[in-house]
Amino acid sequence: MAVPQDVTIPAGNRRMKGVRNVTTRTSERIHHDIRQLVLASSSPRRRELVALLGLSLPVRLISTDVDETSDPAWTPAATVEQLALRKARAAAAMLRGEEAPPSVIVGADTIVVLDGQVLGKPQSEDEAVSMLRRLQGRSHDVYTGVALIGTADGRELVRHRSTRVTMKPLDDERIRRYVRTGEPMDKAGSYGIQGLGATLVERIEGCYFNVVGLPLPLLADMLSEFGVDVL
Repeated sequence: MAVPQDVTIPAGNRRMKGVRNVTTRTSERIHHDIRQLVLASSSPRRRELVALLGLSLPVRLISTDVDETSDPAWTPAATVEQLALRKARAAAAMLRGEEAPPSVIVGADTIVVLDGQVLGKPQSEDEAVSMLRRLQGRSHDVYTGVALIGTADGRELVRHRSTRVTMKPLDDERIRRYVRTGEPMDKAGSYGIQGLGATLVERIEGCYFNVVGLPLPLLADMLSEFGVDVL
């Protein structure tokens, strides 16, 4: 499903949840009057995950076209954190040309790591088959970095989560049938755990939402530091 470049999802009749509207200064953090959440992503999966939080804030989607190359010397954790921050900063730069209300921007990036090698999105069906052959019957790690930027003061907060995923043993015919569905083609590691790819997974250790592309428990904790309470 295509997502427009810039979409605002109104709060509508969402259940109202705590947004601290008074600027408060403590020894650890500063809260500003946040009026919207900006998701620096065109991913339908991340949009759906943010919607699960049921925030009273309107959610705006901005697709950022950023360079996703990374330094080979970076660790997987550093890679996802830096790419998430790059996306959030790109969205912040786009908002500076507008009279946008005070916002918290969310950027995220997810990678799959096997034997220390990052597996990105496949460029062809053959590459998807090759990735799944490597993953089948083995365990790998999924990292997601999350970056938040407050537009009122430019504050940045960056963190990550990792989840261990073990795949079932898979024969070539099953791998090719899955690839022919088209589901793997826009996903890191060539599978989507929220779809048919779930049938290829034996077990996970850690956050399920992290594998989908946005660790909601981590995001909720980070939003709290910007004065936006999920619960």
